[in-house]
Amino acid sequence: MAEGFIARHQLWSPEQQDAATRIRREIEEKGLRQVRIAWCDQHGILRGKTLEIPHFLSVLRQGKDFQTATLIFDTTNNPVVPPFGASALGDPRMTGLPDGVLVPDPLTFRVLPWLTGTGWILSEMHYRSGERVPFDTRGVLKDQLGRLAEEGFEYVSGIEMEFYLTKLEDPMLSFEDCGYPPTPPRVSAVGHGFQYLTESRGDEIEPILSILRDNLVELGLPLSTIEDEWGPGQTEFTFEPLTGSATADAAVLARTAIKQLARRNGYHATFMARPALPNAFSSGWHLHQSLRSDTLANAFAGTTGEELLSQTGLNFMGGLLQHALACSVLTTPTINGYKRYRPDSFAPDRVAWAEENRGAMVRVTGGRGDSNTHLENRIGDPAANPYLYLASQIAAGRDGLKRKLDPGASADEPYLTDAVSLPATLEQAVGHFSQSTLLRAEFGEAFVDYLAMIKRHEVARFNAAVTDWEHREYFEVY
Repeated sequence: MAEGFIARHQLWSPEQQDAATRIRREIEEKGLRQVRIAWCDQHGILRGKTLEIPHFLSVLRQGKDFQTATLIFDTTNNPVVPPFGASALGDPRMTGLPDGVLVPDPLTFRVLPWLTGTGWILSEMHYRSGERVPFDTRGVLKDQLGRLAEEGFEYVSGIEMEFYLTKLEDPMLSFEDCGYPPTPPRVSAVGHGFQYLTESRGDEIEPILSILRDNLVELGLPLSTIEDEWGPGQTEFTFEPLTGSATADAAVLARTAIKQLARRNGYHATFMARPALPNAFSSGWHLHQSLRSDTLANAFAGTTGEELLSQTGLNFMGGLLQHALACSVLTTPTINGYKRYRPDSFAPDRVAWAEENRGAMVRVTGGRGDSNTHLENRIGDPAANPYLYLASQIAAGRDGLKRKLDPGASADEPYLTDAVSLPATLEQAVGHFSQSTLLRAEFGEAFVDYLAMIKRHEVARFNAAVTDWEHREYFEVY
């Protein structure tokens, strides 16, 4: 329990208050023995604690103390800044890295079907004063959703997420291999690839797919399809559209569930965009999105049979294109993710849009006269923090609406069109992100400086490493 935190914090809506009451009943009725309280960090990775039921019931109202030190970790869990420097993260309240308070969101409560008597709940990080920690990514998204609501719209989005399933041969567990980062597991293929969407390829790995499917459905996630993708063991899960932050909540839960269930059953699942495996094809995260208002179920649909998109849809897309470079750190936060952007690869390589064309960054899917017409952004890295991915789209799209940005002409041949190239590296993307006046205004100076610092550290570590390519290239010839 977070001593000194506002006992009845008043951070919940009436709907959350009602949900908290239901949780107490559900815990008793199902005889739960523990609850995992989860928090999504800067990298989109879930961290948290497992609480005994009496303690959880007090935490539900008073919050749970949690180490803000997790905010200074890179993807290897090494500190990016000296832990106890004054204002190391650009926020004086972070000096000395005091405990924060995780405030559970009762609307996210689930019972984990693969564990006995175990609940799960998402949370946001606050200071003891009740103020939200500005680096809490779920809070960043909720702030954007609030601003969008003030402008008369609700955000609707759906996800298509690709990943690889492999057979776990050796987890490489030893004290010698527990470095920063540890040696990755040794895996083998679960099937042959390059028979896109064939039933037989999907059936080859049906046992693990059924385990994943049954558990995701039991969690209440709106799973829509399971598809065999291009590479060996590459799979795509798609989900029905959800509103607000529910899409991001579903994404973080689905990713962690898939990884845990795979490991428990002798497999390894990876959301790395381009694994260093023979014949591996890049994985992406395609984000479908639209807006709706009190008067329109879909504010992006054309109002006549001749209109592809409404003016709202065109302007929102104009914002996505205008700020694509600056938002790349949020849509593609890993060094590896930029290796997706290749011509003729079904991933974009430049800032362009097109109607029903999978080579464009933004694909208008639907058609003239179709009330379900919406935008699909194909830029995303499957490892992206879901809250920041969605927040980037809303911030950019809102600017497009405000400034009535014109997306320009469609690109009928996206890989040949004369358009700005997407960043080739994370280093380039960080530069665009750091210099964005829009993102600084929307997310705050402290957040932009913070995330840029985290990512520059990652780039510096990569630049300092000697790669296999360099050794092959230079070791003998020189």
